[in-house]
Amino acid sequence: MYNIQTLNKIAACGTDVFNKANYNISDTVEKPDAIMVRSAAMHDMVFAPNLLAIARAGAGVNNIPVDRCAEEGICVFNTPGANANAVKELVIAGLLLASRKVADALAWVPSLKNEGDEVGKLVEKGKSQFAGPEIQGKTLGIIGLGAIGILVANAAVALGMKVVGTDPFLSVNAALKLSNKVSVVPTQKDVFEAADYLTIHVPYNNETKGFIGKDAIASMKDGVRILNFARGELVDTDALLEALESDKVAAYVTDFPNAKVIGAKNVTALPHLGASTPESEDNCAVMAAGELIDYIENGNIRNSVNLPNAEMAATGEKICIIHKNVPDTISKITSILGNAGVNIENMLSNSKKDYAYTMIDATGKDIDDDTVKKISAVDNVIRVRVIK
Repeated sequence: MYNIQTLNKIAACGTDVFNKANYNISDTVEKPDAIMVRSAAMHDMVFAPNLLAIARAGAGVNNIPVDRCAEEGICVFNTPGANANAVKELVIAGLLLASRKVADALAWVPSLKNEGDEVGKLVEKGKSQFAGPEIQGKTLGIIGLGAIGILVANAAVALGMKVVGTDPFLSVNAALKLSNKVSVVPTQKDVFEAADYLTIHVPYNNETKGFIGKDAIASMKDGVRILNFARGELVDTDALLEALESDKVAAYVTDFPNAKVIGAKNVTALPHLGASTPESEDNCAVMAAGELIDYIENGNIRNSVNLPNAEMAATGEKICIIHKNVPDTISKITSILGNAGVNIENMLSNSKKDYAYTMIDATGKDIDDDTVKKISAVDNVIRVRVIK
């Protein structure tokens, strides 16, 4: 029986994926084998040695100590694409909010409630302050053509916009999903210079922190309108506010408000609504559950943020090893197996930055505890698991 702990309310359609004969799912289990989480903060948590994996029912993993998990042999999953449509729809709403001053207009209308028969005249007199351009025919720049960026690009094309985007990691499969009317350019600067509207869809990390800053904004068109439905920290707030005050940036719409942008000139801030749809929550929960089950039962990794993807069928016992990505580690492991009389039918080893994951299909002799201990003792080996 495997124990799965839920740190947030997870959609029932996700927890129902688990076979209750093999899994105990609760928010109160102790020493869980796996954790399902949405937004709960985990950086101060101490993990039990038996914790195999954490699945984030969503895309962002800033609430999870990803690097520490890798060091402890804990695979961290996310669910890319599961909430993509929900975010895309809000980004399209953001385009209109950035243009038509809809939020300001909505806030102004209630001030007329006590004006009686004068309301109509006051509306006609005051509406000009909320005028804004149409998006049709304008250029939308997209930084990041992943699951969300592609949907936004295609939707913008359908709305009559010109679209230019960039992504250094654009895969062939992703490119095939893009409308042929989307212009893919090599650099972010190319996008900055072309965009009337700019939307960013990249992960937040040390390399992307504040990348929409003074230099980036300086290379943009005067009056550019910026949308941030990815992560607040991707934008340098001080540089943005300065650009808004000078009208270099005409509008900023974000799903990640902070104290500085709330109430600032030409800022529309939403309370992180991107994935807040029942469909998105269901999709994320089901996807997260499937990732955990495949990893626990088969050792396969799909959509991990700290370990490489790896999938392999096995005819015998499957040995799954998380280790540092350093030379000679695999040869030491296979030597131990050879000395134990174990035959390697098949082997797969993939790496991701400092870490690697090796799966071995072993036959000829059962893998005993002594063999597992010897592999675990190899330098740079972090976790060894045998799936029978």
